[in-house]
Amino acid sequence: MTIAERHKYILDELNRAGFVSVSELAKNMEVTMVTIRKDLKILEDKGLLFRSHGSATPVSPYVSDRSVQVKKLEQVAEKTKIAEKALDFLEEKEAVLIGSGTTVVAFAQAIPKNKPLTVLTAAMNVTLALIDNPEVELVQLGGVVRKSSSSAVGHYAEEMLKNFACSKLFLSVDGISLEHGLTTSNMMEAHLNAQMIRSVQKTIVLADSRKFGRKGFGKICELEDIDIIITDSGIPEIYRQKLEEKGIEVVVV
Repeated sequence: MTIAERHKYILDELNRAGFVSVSELAKNMEVTMVTIRKDLKILEDKGLLFRSHGSATPVSPYVSDRSVQVKKLEQVAEKTKIAEKALDFLEEKEAVLIGSGTTVVAFAQAIPKNKPLTVLTAAMNVTLALIDNPEVELVQLGGVVRKSSSSAVGHYAEEMLKNFACSKLFLSVDGISLEHGLTTSNMMEAHLNAQMIRSVQKTIVLADSRKFGRKGFGKICELEDIDIIITDSGIPEIYRQKLEEKGIEVVVV
């Protein structure tokens, strides 16, 4: 292949899959990884992609902290479908943890009022979504209020969490990366989410397809630490394949 042909192939693959790997590009084009890295640098300098360790994406992978009031207006249809599908994993009379984020708020809003549950959460908007459900016993974690996510974080929330045992965690994230795992934009919330994962038997991630290939400032966990991801049909096929190879159940709505 000529340089121009390689560059076209790389951009076509990015457009198709939303992600490219240096090693796979080198194998498919029968060139060295050094050559591919040089190609990716040229394309990045032209503003055509963003490089990461061993890979590239068509948009910047980094996410910033944004208000829940802004995020709740995005991907509304996808989040609603994801939330409704998550109900299939919710059993009567079980105790569950619900994290923070607009997708899990949609999930909380979708829970039937007659479903008996115990719900432990640090997110005040999740609590408000369930406060009129007569069959739901609510336990609100306390601590420092992170206003952008309407959620409590910090030492007090983490210490309180140690006193409870829940079967499942329903979690939203800001980023899902093959190299960096699950992330969110705030390090204190990331640490609390990590504690939540360690305290449950099963972790179910609710994330729309735009979260794949993105990275937040705070790392929550490795991909291997989660059990199920519920997402929409926009998930890049390479992510679905790689996640399933790691033993993660990927549910697409």
